Amino acid sequence: MTIPVTIPALVVDDSTVVRKVARRILEKHGFSIREAADGQQALDAVAEDMPRLVLLDRNMPVMDGIEFLKRLRDTYGSSEPTVVMCTTEAAQDRIMEGLEAGADEYVMKPFDEAILMDKLSMVGLAPEGFDPDAPG
Repeated sequence: MTIPVTIPALVVDDSTVVRKVARRILEKHGFSIREAADGQQALDAVAEDMPRLVLLDRNMPVMDGIEFLKRLRDTYGSSEPTVVMCTTEAAQDRIMEGLEAGADEYVMKPFDEAILMDKLSMVGLAPEGFDPDAPG
């Protein structure tokens, strides 16, 4: 009997709706989810238990995604965790700012299962056997 492997993930967004959608998608694909509503809560969660993936909103109260990324990378280095930044901002300079602050990839909001899983495949975090080109 094979025990399924789960990938610990932290979903960081001030929108409960976005967190709920991301949770549903990620849990379907074997991720175990914790949530945070802002960058400070996310830093506290990371200090408690380092996830393998952080799905990170850019614009949040208390501490935004860019500040969270800078503090995360300053404290823990650039190798862990993998960070995929979520944004509604399509401007190239805003995307580059996130990547330069330490994001590994970005995804535009709103996203769906195919888009999110394709991005996770690009950073090596899609579940074994996942085919981004397979029909839904």
